[in-house]
Amino acid sequence: MARPFFFSPQAASAVVMIRPHHFTVNTETANDNRFQKVPETGQDLRRRAYDEITRAGETLSSAGIAVHMFEDEGDKTPDSVFPNNWFSTHAGGHVAIFPMKARNRRLERRPDIIETLKRDYRVQDVIDYSGLEADGLFLEGTGAMVLDHIDRVAYVVRSERADPVALERFATHFNFEPMVFDARDPQGMAIYHTNVLMCIGTGFVLIGPEMMTEPDRRAEILDRLRRTGRDIIALDNDQIARFAGNALELQAPDQRLLALSTTALDALRPDQIAAIEKTASIVALDIPTIENAGGSVRCTLAGIHLARR
Repeated sequence: MARPFFFSPQAASAVVMIRPHHFTVNTETANDNRFQKVPETGQDLRRRAYDEITRAGETLSSAGIAVHMFEDEGDKTPDSVFPNNWFSTHAGGHVAIFPMKARNRRLERRPDIIETLKRDYRVQDVIDYSGLEADGLFLEGTGAMVLDHIDRVAYVVRSERADPVALERFATHFNFEPMVFDARDPQGMAIYHTNVLMCIGTGFVLIGPEMMTEPDRRAEILDRLRRTGRDIIALDNDQIARFAGNALELQAPDQRLLALSTTALDALRPDQIAAIEKTASIVALDIPTIENAGGSVRCTLAGIHLARR
C-alpha cells in the first residue's frame, strides 16, 4: 500500500555533515554524557570515523537527500562531527547560532558553513546566541531541543546544556512554545540532550517515556503529541541506550525517510518498525565508531529548513 505523501515542514530535504580527519572522543563532555564510551586513539579510529561519515553521506545522497559535506581537518574539535548542536535553520530564511557548554565545542562554529547557506539558500537573518557563553548560559541547538516544526513546540530536557534564559530567547525569536521536562537514565543520571530520547516525525514520535521522571509532565507531553495525530512509539531504556531515539526524518523528492543508525534499527521491534514505515522509509547508517563519542545519526545531521535560491 502506498504511503500518504506530502511535503512536510517537519522533514528537511538537505543536511550539513562534517567529515572528521582527527576524530576522537571528547573528554570535556564526558561528565554529563553517559552515552560516551571509553576513549581510544590512533590512526585506525580516525580512519573508521572518516569512512563512516563518508558512507553515510553517500547513502543519504543516493536516497535523494542533498548533502553538504564539509571537512574538519583540525585536531582541536573532537565533536565537530555533530554540527546540529551549534546551528539550526528555519523556514522563512532564519538561522540560529547557539552557545555551547564545552569550550572546545565552541571552536566548531564555522563562518564558511553559514556563508554556504547564504549562497545556496534564501537566508533572511542569522541570530547569534553565542555571546551568552560569557554569562554561562548554554543552549546546544537541536541536541538540547527537539523541535516540532508543525505544532511549534520545542521539547527540552532540563540540563546545563539548555539554560531557561537562552531557551526563552530562542523560543520568542523563532516562535516555539517551550515544553521543559526532567529525564534520567536508569542509574539516575540526568539525560544530557533531548534528542537521544526523542525524535519527532511527520506521522510518528519516537520517545523514551520511562526516562521522564515527572508522571504529570510525562502525561501532559504525551497527550500534546497525541493531539497532533502522530503515532506514539514508546522506546524502552535499552532502546534509548542503543540510540533508537536519535533519528531524523528527512524529505526525499518522492517520499519521507527516517535516518537512524544500524545500532538503533537492530534495537527496534517489528511492530515499531511497521509503525514508522506507515509514513516513512527507513535508511540505516552504519556509524558505530561515531557512536562511541556519545551521539548517533541525528547528531551528525544538521537539517536545512531553508528555500533554495
